[in-house]
Amino acid sequence: MNRKMSEDEFLACFDDAVNDGQIFVTYQPKINHSTGRMIGAEALMRWSHPEYGMQYPSDFIPVLEKHDLIYRADLSVFRSVCRFLRRCMDEGIKPVPISVNMSRYDIYRRNYVDEIEKLRCEYDIPINYIHVEITETSAIGGMELVSGVLDQLHEHRYTVEMDDFGSGYSSLNVLKDLAVDVIKLDMRFLSGNIGGRGGTIISAIVQMAKWLGTPVIAEGVETMEQADYMKSIGCKYVQGYLYSKPVTEDEFLQKLKQVEHEPVEQALDLLNAMDAGKFWDPSSMETLIFNNFVGGAVIFTYQKGKAEILKVNKKYLKEIGMNMLEQDILDSDPWAGMDDDNREKYEKALNKAIVTHDEVVCETWREVCSKTCGADRICVRSFIRLIGKTETQYLFYVMVQNITAEKKRTDELFESERRFRFASEQANIYAWEVDLATREMRPCFRCIRDLNVPPVVYNYPEPLIANGLFPPDYADMYRDWMKRLEQGEDNLEGIIPLTVGRIPFHVRYTLEYDENGKPLKAYGSATLVVK
Repeated sequence: MNRKMSEDEFLACFDDAVNDGQIFVTYQPKINHSTGRMIGAEALMRWSHPEYGMQYPSDFIPVLEKHDLIYRADLSVFRSVCRFLRRCMDEGIKPVPISVNMSRYDIYRRNYVDEIEKLRCEYDIPINYIHVEITETSAIGGMELVSGVLDQLHEHRYTVEMDDFGSGYSSLNVLKDLAVDVIKLDMRFLSGNIGGRGGTIISAIVQMAKWLGTPVIAEGVETMEQADYMKSIGCKYVQGYLYSKPVTEDEFLQKLKQVEHEPVEQALDLLNAMDAGKFWDPSSMETLIFNNFVGGAVIFTYQKGKAEILKVNKKYLKEIGMNMLEQDILDSDPWAGMDDDNREKYEKALNKAIVTHDEVVCETWREVCSKTCGADRICVRSFIRLIGKTETQYLFYVMVQNITAEKKRTDELFESERRFRFASEQANIYAWEVDLATREMRPCFRCIRDLNVPPVVYNYPEPLIANGLFPPDYADMYRDWMKRLEQGEDNLEGIIPLTVGRIPFHVRYTLEYDENGKPLKAYGSATLVVK
């Protein structure tokens, strides 16, 4: 028969339940909804009395908590999980990580982490096959204590999952203050209609978890509609009756043999070079700087050739232009506007930043499309810095400048110079500039090519007087010109025979002045005098 036991009956039967296996473990798989592969499972405590049948956890767990017996039950579950994993490995069956619940009463026991670690070592289970789940509500009223237990678990390299996230009243504080590795999202937000206020909240939580580089598992998924919705907002890992109810050890063993496995993506390791985690804290100085005191900036992840934008500031939107909204940027494919050459150039810069951990500068052209302004081609200068990484995924912080106008001016200048060079070839014109403060002279290409003038002439004009480019009888006159130019006399010109062949050229000078009106540079030209 199945009958609910009384509190006294639970207490009277507890020792036998632990020792005889009446308290046992069922396993509920966790699945990647995008691939159908298993990523892990959760170990769930069950109690089957030989006379009264199955007892609901909601009935016996509060009794065990009330009488300080839950830790013994939890240790029994942990031992069962270790025994199961050892069985898998001994039989040559590749296991998946099993999540074991740690109640708030376990957290209060100072030696609980040491006890589970002792059991893991007793069965020689690799640390990556056991995850520890704590509930969000266990953190309420004891944040420092929970944080200390997390530190102990992480010292032993356990992966820590936050269970029932969203069910409490301090979710954002918990997410900010506790260094959990995986978030398990309570799907009660989506009870009833998909979307609405609950959907908005879940979408925001998933986005925040992405910012933190923390994987999210949707728990309690029962319908394909729920699973597809979660995948659409970026949460591909699910657990619930859609794929499997909790099953016995033998049934789960069969599933392990039949279903392909894959690992959960690791949480990002934020680099010490920047306190990158604070970019997601709205009250931090890093966020204040990101939003207000730097230019256009974007944070994105990069993995196996794919990029996903996580965060942009308002100046990024202004820099890119086209009246685009932040959500337009977040929803867009970062590669969509780049041709193959520019994408290859950008990815080379990313890989260089990964290898060197230094800032890398890259200039790329891309096409930007907006709903209001259509399409435009822009050139962006990116200052790329790596701020976080896992074995396969990288987190980048990038400052951007829209340099389209600068590029166009450079192109126009290049074209103008090209035309000038062509015209000067035809007109036999030589040109140069002189820095009046340093007496450094930089000649044009024709001076270098035809007259053997070096690319930079120091202490101008003495070296050119010495090599005969300026004849000796004109040397003092030319030195006097330099003094007059330094004093601010503009528009000097005259006929001077140049080179040892004394070929007559019409030499002209004009001046450029600094912001204080003092002569800065002299620009000279020599045009062949045609008789």
